[in-house]
Formats: sequence, C-alpha cells, structure tokens
Amino acid sequence: MAKTIQSLSINQQALLGAAFALLAAIGFSAKAILVKLAYVDHVDAITLLTLRMAFSAPVFLAIALWSGRQNHRAALEPNDWLAVFLLGLIGYYLSSLLDFSGLQYVSAGLERLILFLYPTMVVLLSAAIFKHRIERREIAALGASYAGIALVYLHDAHAAEGQVALGASLVFVSTLTYSLYLVGAGHIIARIGAVRFTAYAMTVACGATLLQFALTHPLAALDLSPRIYGLGLAMAVLSTVLPVFMLSAGIRLIGSGRTAMIGSLGPVATIFLAHWVLGETLSLPQLAGSALVLGGVLAIGLAKK
Repeated sequence: MAKTIQSLSINQQALLGAAFALLAAIGFSAKAILVKLAYVDHVDAITLLTLRMAFSAPVFLAIALWSGRQNHRAALEPNDWLAVFLLGLIGYYLSSLLDFSGLQYVSAGLERLILFLYPTMVVLLSAAIFKHRIERREIAALGASYAGIALVYLHDAHAAEGQVALGASLVFVSTLTYSLYLVGAGHIIARIGAVRFTAYAMTVACGATLLQFALTHPLAALDLSPRIYGLGLAMAVLSTVLPVFMLSAGIRLIGSGRTAMIGSLGPVATIFLAHWVLGETLSLPQLAGSALVLGGVLAIGLAKK
C-alpha cells in the first residue's frame, strides 16, 4: 500500500490524506456517542476504557509484531523506543482516560467542542517548538472552523457550572495531551513509518490501561451486560483501530497541523450523531455553525503543501 501511495501525485496524496483525516474524525466522534450510551448502565470510565483497549490490543499487538519483523524496516534506536513509549502513554492512554472521565459529566456535544480545540494547540505548539510557519489559508480555515464551533455550541454556554466544570476541565487537559502527541507523532512517523509507530504506541496504551484496571478493579468488575460488551467492541473497531491508522496515514500525507484542523469536522459529526442516537437538539445555529466548519475543512483539504 505504501508503494501505491508513493506513486500518486502530490495533489492526489493531499486529497487522500484529507480523506483519511476526515474519516478518522468521524470515527473518533462516534466514540463519544458510544460512551454516553454505555454510561446509561452506570459503568465507570476505567472499566469502559479497559473494554475498548482489550478488544483493540490483539490487533495492535499483531501488527506491532508483524511490522517489527519486516526486513526492510530500520531497527528502532533507544530514543525511538522512548518516544514511542511516551507518546503512547500521553496520546492514547492518558488522553483517553481523561476524556472518558470527562464524558461522565458533560454532554457529547460539549466534549467535542473542548476536544477539538486541539487544532489551535497543534498549530501553536508546532510553531513554537519546530518553528513551523502558519499559512494564511490555515489561519482563515481555522478561524472559520472555530467560529462555526462557537456558534454551534452557543446554547451550551449556561452549562459551565457544577460537575460540568469538572468534566470540561478533564476534557481540556485531554485535549492538551493529545495535541502534544500529534506534534511529536508527526516527526517520528516520518522516521519509522505510520503503521509501525501506531501499532507500537497503541500497544503501550493498551498495556497501561489493562495494568491500571488490574491494580484498581477486581475481576468481578468485568461481569457486565452483553450490551456493554457490544458497545466496547464497537468502540474498539469503529472508534479506535480504524480511525487510529487513518489518522496516522493522514499525518504522514498532509502533516499534523492540517490533519488536526480537518479533524474539526468531528464536532459536526457528533452533532448529527447525538441528535440521531441520543435525541439531543439540532437547532438553526448548529446547522449554520456546521456549514462554517465544513467550509473551513474544505479549504484545508484543497490547500497545497
């Protein structure tokens, strides 16, 4: 597949990267809906995250073993292993745990609003750490996307009190850790490859999650309904395995900054999924904001490197 991608023109690679980033955003957005559906049965955050990682772990472990045995792959140096370990802990374990915990207190829509502040964080972190220049089109697209998000969630402004404030804080820190992951991942993916990096990083995250569950919960905590196991499996396949690899492929093709900004479509996907599945309201401001976000995403997708 890598050879096929390399044979594409720069414009074709950019469009393919934008498509991967878009599908990853939708898959990740579905996660919030699945989590809220699971919380109806009063399952706690770490147990739910453990189910997600347990179903995901065999796939990532198998791919990690396969990719490590490819003769054409350069061996990872000690600094590479350290980077994979730290990014796996920060980007997929800690960020996911904080996000799942925050979703206990905030709506799926508000969670997406806070979580998708990460494009601004990624662009600013990249500019500060790696001296990346912020293009005018990126600034304009970012402004349009976030103006749309602000409009979409204007009606949720009254929710910034009580336990909602705690949930919002948890999701905000989750956003920051995920942004740090994206900034670091862009460079190591270019060195060791998207598939190998993702498999290794997610294996680290799965191991950390399972270890935490083993240390803090009895085995009886896994005596759950088939419905919860079904939601856990859906989170693993639709909102973890597939979007994780599509996200890494998007970063490789169009860079972490543009991949993150295209991910701002996620709140739009969440709005419609939450309306359809959870019965959340769908208002005119939400539709208008969605149009702004889509316009910003389109501008980014058509931008050339």
